[in-house]
Amino acid sequence: MSATDTPAGWRDAVEQERAKKARFFREGPRSPLPPEFTGESFPGLDYYDPDPAYRYELELHGHDDVEEVTVGTSAEGEQTYLRYGEFRFEVDGEAVTLQAYRPTDGSDRLWVPFRDETSGEETYGAGRYLDLEPDHHRTDEGQWVLDFNRAYNPTCAYNPAYECPLVPMENWLDVAVEAGERDFPGHGE
Repeated sequence: MSATDTPAGWRDAVEQERAKKARFFREGPRSPLPPEFTGESFPGLDYYDPDPAYRYELELHGHDDVEEVTVGTSAEGEQTYLRYGEFRFEVDGEAVTLQAYRPTDGSDRLWVPFRDETSGEETYGAGRYLDLEPDHHRTDEGQWVLDFNRAYNPTCAYNPAYECPLVPMENWLDVAVEAGERDFPGHGE
């Protein structure tokens, strides 16, 4: 999909989602932030400018043998997912493949975690996530919308009290994905 094919209002929708998340983090009673970063002390969230070049409409190549995989967590635990299929596309002319995982709870959403060349530099070192809901991330033609402008940090990026699944090595990309959420400004303080 080219930038000219981006749906009308796409940029506004991305910006509105970001503003809603910032309000929740700053003011929400269930904010994942430690108390010292909420309210007036909230440093804000940092993002790359929305770029339609990082929005893809793709076929999900389902795996013939959907296998259960164990993913380590930030708290040295484990979680299980189904390796459901893969997305194949190009980032800046480089062919890449990302595995899409489905929770083992019977949900039909897809979890697409990834690390890239920005991880640990401009973005959270452990990687970022995309969540794809069939009702919201599918085109009328049945393709999935993989929009890296909506990539977000796991909760453990804001507060080490949270346990987050780590990005499997098969989803470590050798390209920079300069889209979505950057590292949390208060990280490591």
